Amino acid sequence: MAEGLGDRLKGKSQEVAGKVQEVAGEVTGNADQEAKGEAKQAEGKVNEGKGNVEGALGQAKRNVQNAVDDVTR
Repeated sequence: MAEGLGDRLKGKSQEVAGKVQEVAGEVTGNADQEAKGEAKQAEGKVNEGKGNVEGALGQAKRNVQNAVDDVTR
């Protein structure tokens, strides 16, 4: 699996689930559920960001390795 893909997918699913929970809280007038949904969305954004960083680091590592390989050939 590509670096960070799991975290990006997990983050996106948390964001979606959090939005559903937030809207359900709004519709039912349940402020606690609304707040929990917002928190879940924030957690999802953190995980998605973590995945993006992992992906960027993986790409940088591949770029350095390719550069080293080119020099040593």
